[in-house]
Amino acid sequence: MAQLNITLNQEEILQLLKNNTGDVFKNLLQESLNSVLKAESSSQLHAEPYERTEDRTDSRNGYRERQLNTRIGTITLRVPRHRDQPFKSMVFENYSRSEAALVASLAEMYTNGVSTRKVGRVVETLCGTTISKSAVSDLCKDLDEAVESFRERRLDEFYPFVTIDATYFKVIHDRRTVSRALMIAYAVNQEGIREIIGFQCYEKESKETWKAFLNELRDRGLRKVGMFISDSHEGILHAIAKVYPDSPWQRCQFHFTRNILDKMPKKYIEGMKTELQEMFNSKTLREAQEKRDSIIEDYREVSESAVECLDNGFDDAMTVMVLPEKIRKQFRTSNHIERVNKELKRRSKVVGRFPTEASVMRLMGSVLIELNDALMEKASKIIYRPGFEELEKCRKVLVLRAREQHQMLAA
Repeated sequence: MAQLNITLNQEEILQLLKNNTGDVFKNLLQESLNSVLKAESSSQLHAEPYERTEDRTDSRNGYRERQLNTRIGTITLRVPRHRDQPFKSMVFENYSRSEAALVASLAEMYTNGVSTRKVGRVVETLCGTTISKSAVSDLCKDLDEAVESFRERRLDEFYPFVTIDATYFKVIHDRRTVSRALMIAYAVNQEGIREIIGFQCYEKESKETWKAFLNELRDRGLRKVGMFISDSHEGILHAIAKVYPDSPWQRCQFHFTRNILDKMPKKYIEGMKTELQEMFNSKTLREAQEKRDSIIEDYREVSESAVECLDNGFDDAMTVMVLPEKIRKQFRTSNHIERVNKELKRRSKVVGRFPTEASVMRLMGSVLIELNDALMEKASKIIYRPGFEELEKCRKVLVLRAREQHQMLAA
């Protein structure tokens, strides 16, 4: 490597100071790096300008200008040219690495919920130049390939438990702000490991879109599901019955409780909540049925609509009673996917409105990949690790339960 000593005489210093004081360091850096380039050229050629030596390897062929964006502004460098062998400089090699790191950082910032406008301001601060919002978005499109690869990967043949839900994001469409539903499938495989197995953005939740989402999972290899867990959206129930007729549905007990309490007078809410929790914690289905009947009797005159909701939804909320007692609590609610939704909302908060549905998939897909990686890291700490025989015993009963549910839905 060339050893370089940079000196400035009095005239050069005065010339630098004549310019705007804010440009002094930028000009100094420019002169210094140009001196570095000259020294590197001499080192590679084994000769100074106009010097004739036996060690000379090539000859100079003028200069070309190249701009370099730095923290203190854009500077113009005079890059030496060699006649036969290309000139190489550590200045630009270092710059290329920094540029690659910057692109990676931009993608990471966007994944963590930083708006493209804010990312643009960061670029301006770091590089001394502006970058358009669309340019930042273009950089972030490098994430698309990884997101699609993750979203379209093949699935195992059988997942004992799959939780599905949708969360909404604001998207700009035809110059208007509209809501779009991001559907997510969160599963537990036969080894008891949790993973995110699917997601897709749709215009809304409906029978058609939920059916399309489940069909997509099926086409990727999800042929069997032991049990679905979700809220009571009509589109979900219809889709499960059509795409997975042998898979029963567990109505989320948390959402079910909220549906009942919403119909209760305020002063009775805490009492009803406590009794519902006791019902859900029953050791047997018969015990739970007796507790349900007691609640209906006690609160019928307080709120007819609340006890009617309890009576109509009880069977679907207690599907989990078919499972061994030690694993019921793990799969009686959709709380785990609610935590995923909460993280997605947190990451998207600073973005506000997404410019397109594709940008929703890009950002939220990247976040879901991160969350899935975290689930894989925690795999050794899982509570539920079922044996094959236990699953098969449960599955026979669950299939019967599924057929009963879907017959009632059809009726």
